[in-house]
Amino acid sequence: MLCSVPRIRVSGLGKLPRYIVSGVSPRRYSSYDSTLKNLKIGSHTRVIFQGFTANARESLEWGTNIVGGVTPGREGEHLGLPVLPTVRKAMEVLKPDATGIYVAAHQATGAIEEAIEAEVPLIVAVAEHIPLHDILRIHSVLKTQSICRLVGANSPGIISAVGRCRIGFQPLPCFEPGRIGIVARSGTLSYETAASTLRSGLGQSMCIGVGGDILPGTSVKEGLQILAENIETEGIALIGEIGGDAELEAADWIREYRASTKKPKPIAALIGGVNAVPGRIMGHAGAFALPGEPSALAKIEALKAAGAVIVNHPSRFGPVLKSMLDGATPTGAGVATPGYISQRREIHTKARRPIPARQSPPSGPRGQKRSLYLTQNAAFDILRQLGVTVVESADPNAQKLLAVTVNRSTRSPCVIASPSNDVSEAAKFDFIYDTEGDPEIPITAIAQHLGLGPEVIGSLSQVVSELVSLFMEKEAFLLETKIVENAGTIELVAAHFGFDDAAFRSCKRQADIQSMRDTTVEDPVEISVEKDGIVYIKLENGNIGTLVNGAGLAMNTVDALADAGGRAANFLDTGGKATSETVKRSFEVILTDPRVKCVFVNIFGGLTRGDMIARGVVMAFQDLKMSVPVVVRIRGTNEKEGQNIIAESGLPLFAFDDFDEAAAKAIELANEGLSL
Repeated sequence: MLCSVPRIRVSGLGKLPRYIVSGVSPRRYSSYDSTLKNLKIGSHTRVIFQGFTANARESLEWGTNIVGGVTPGREGEHLGLPVLPTVRKAMEVLKPDATGIYVAAHQATGAIEEAIEAEVPLIVAVAEHIPLHDILRIHSVLKTQSICRLVGANSPGIISAVGRCRIGFQPLPCFEPGRIGIVARSGTLSYETAASTLRSGLGQSMCIGVGGDILPGTSVKEGLQILAENIETEGIALIGEIGGDAELEAADWIREYRASTKKPKPIAALIGGVNAVPGRIMGHAGAFALPGEPSALAKIEALKAAGAVIVNHPSRFGPVLKSMLDGATPTGAGVATPGYISQRREIHTKARRPIPARQSPPSGPRGQKRSLYLTQNAAFDILRQLGVTVVESADPNAQKLLAVTVNRSTRSPCVIASPSNDVSEAAKFDFIYDTEGDPEIPITAIAQHLGLGPEVIGSLSQVVSELVSLFMEKEAFLLETKIVENAGTIELVAAHFGFDDAAFRSCKRQADIQSMRDTTVEDPVEISVEKDGIVYIKLENGNIGTLVNGAGLAMNTVDALADAGGRAANFLDTGGKATSETVKRSFEVILTDPRVKCVFVNIFGGLTRGDMIARGVVMAFQDLKMSVPVVVRIRGTNEKEGQNIIAESGLPLFAFDDFDEAAAKAIELANEGLSL
């Protein structure tokens, strides 16, 4: 049995509810908005580290003005700098402007909250797998104050190359003072973008890693605002991906910026996840589309219509931005210049924004890494336990959409309601995240939007109450249902429930929900590599196995291969810190797929060293007695050493440093394999 869930309060006629219909409020959180200036880091920025260990040494040697650190319960010295037992004590003694939080996910929530309580102006959280509901609670606090700004979580951090200030773990060989500002949801793609600007003689001013979390503390649009104001920044690279509305908000801002600025800075953009599998989380916690959220293609169209130049691979950022700064129009493969493209928007709001094409519905209860989807039967069992009426079938034309999830734009939980099955007719109704009190839900407004009369209010209130309570208590990220009205009663005819299993993996919460996972409906090969930290997802109609480090780069590799005429058989992210062992394990899982006629290894050595990856490739080829040809592209840290290891191995491996050449060879070999 599930444990009991808390009751909620619903608001009816005659009472002013606390809710936001998305797009209505012009200044949703003006207090937190005022902290945006805290992102303007540089040589003046006094930095402390929470989790003050050896991770600070490299930043300190590079020039970051680190003034000390915090280790709970300890006081002393490390790297010649003071160590204090609490953040509050560090604020009193060291007076920092920023803190970098370098602790594991199960400790990160407490560390962020301690930094907020101590009123540190800039808080950078790098940890991955912080539970979603912990982040929701943090945002509920951040919205009420005007001192602290959060970057992350699940972020590589923020770095000023001009000001020699690194708060994060970005690979320093990629960063040199220069002219280009970068704002990115993907760490690995931001590193390759930085390296591309170096090869083009541009360098970087600042790189803001907003991170791949579901609800990042700083958005892509906010990063753009800072880079537009930054005097060292002459051009901007924007890196987005599937999931949320952040890139559409960025497109709105770009359109307004270009219209109101005499000499706007050139902006180039890349969006990952064009070929993402609907309903699957593509490595990053936030890389999936909730009901009504735009597709990657819709984001590309919106940015292009707003005036951004679109590139399909990060290696193109440098040449494209150089052309734009020189006053020339970028041309060539993988580059699309601005032009108006009509679009449709999915969720109805009162914001004037082009409407993108609707994201396809999830294919079934398949989950990995950061998600746990229940089968419909399991979801129905929970609903019956809670006293909600469930029926097995109903007229599809009579069904309405009712869901509880998160509004990424407002960083709040919300109810989504549509008077039909069509998500384009839906509206979002935010409610305040409050685990101590009773969330207040605008049930009358929801009923009106659903097209339901007053006689159904009581039944609808019960259903919404149970869904919101379940969402809060069991740490769901999506409770999507289809409802019908029958003689004054709301009945549920379909249910698609997703829970954030980071709550269990990181903090050992929600074991009862975790135990409901039905692995018989999942791919056993995909499950087999979870324990190795590898995210592997099979793709349809592919013949090229892909092995990539970093979720953003893995998504982009699949997309860029498709643009070149190839077909990836899988998405595979070894993780940002791939080792020789994980490379070998990745080859093993890729080769279980008989469709694979060639393996394309695409590695950008940021945190991962190119020579280590190369040794892993050679070891795997020898140990697994591989007969499938392998194309290896290694760039970044120790790239020459890695390329030499491949070249001198004496094995039939094809080594490249240029993506286009590597992709063309992989496609050629895969097609040859099909003809054999």
